[in-house]
Amino acid sequence: MTDDIRLAFAHPSERAEASSQTPCDRISLRDYIVEVEIGAFQQERGTLQRVRFNVVVEVLPLSGPIDDDVDRILSYDKVTEAISVELEAERINLLETLAGRVAERILLEPQAERVFVRIEKLDRGPFSLGVEIVRSRDGVSLAGQEHIEAPHPRIVYLSNAAIQSAHLKDWIDQLAQMDAPLIICVGAPDVAAPKAGNALAQRRIDLLAIEQNAWALAARNRRCMVVGTRTELDWAMKNDQICIWAPSKIVLDAVDGPSASPRDAVALVAWFASDMMAKELLVIGDTAPQTDVSARAITSDTKDLI
Repeated sequence: MTDDIRLAFAHPSERAEASSQTPCDRISLRDYIVEVEIGAFQQERGTLQRVRFNVVVEVLPLSGPIDDDVDRILSYDKVTEAISVELEAERINLLETLAGRVAERILLEPQAERVFVRIEKLDRGPFSLGVEIVRSRDGVSLAGQEHIEAPHPRIVYLSNAAIQSAHLKDWIDQLAQMDAPLIICVGAPDVAAPKAGNALAQRRIDLLAIEQNAWALAARNRRCMVVGTRTELDWAMKNDQICIWAPSKIVLDAVDGPSASPRDAVALVAWFASDMMAKELLVIGDTAPQTDVSARAITSDTKDLI
């Protein structure tokens, strides 16, 4: 029992050695510290905290001489790169989520067989808080992951006049038949939102106002589903589900978030279209913004979109 307790808090390299069933080589990353915004609590938003990574990757021993050839081994850079990619992808609430994503990305490397990931927060008190996971190649479905390309959606912004238009059903019919997944975006309704003396609180209020309008639109057309996370969006796009974007989570969790205010809905949608690498941004009932994706505008009294 004493040895079990010691191993529970030992470095992942010692835990890997104690639990290994086959001969293997190991590479390790020790005490790798980065500053990042992470955490589910409100006081963890808008502030950086130190997070420490310890990672051990088990690899099968190489057959034949290495010949001092870096291409034959799993580079340490692949481990730090896996951490950086996952931290930059989106803001993450849970260490468990981050650990799982880092482990799965490392296991995409052909040499990796098993990976131990320990992540600790260092600034939550006079102690460290952390999580440790173990993932193996035979326990994670990796087939084709490195070749999956995210769909490029058509993003359509509807002004409030467009939402009330008699052409709304016809537009959705036409859009549903086009050559890309459809994500519909809206702005806030034409009613005054509550006012707050705090900028962060006001931002949340304004984002929630947009989401209220999204739900109101969804109630008018059962083909449309309100979606607020990247995971749901990815699933919906791959399964031909028409989405209405609820922006709060994606905007607030974005590592490189939009500079546009939620009150400038078209500019916010332009940021979203760029972030989603949209095939096209179609603005109905407003002016097309300056953006790096193909954008066009039509008036809300136009019936045919093509």
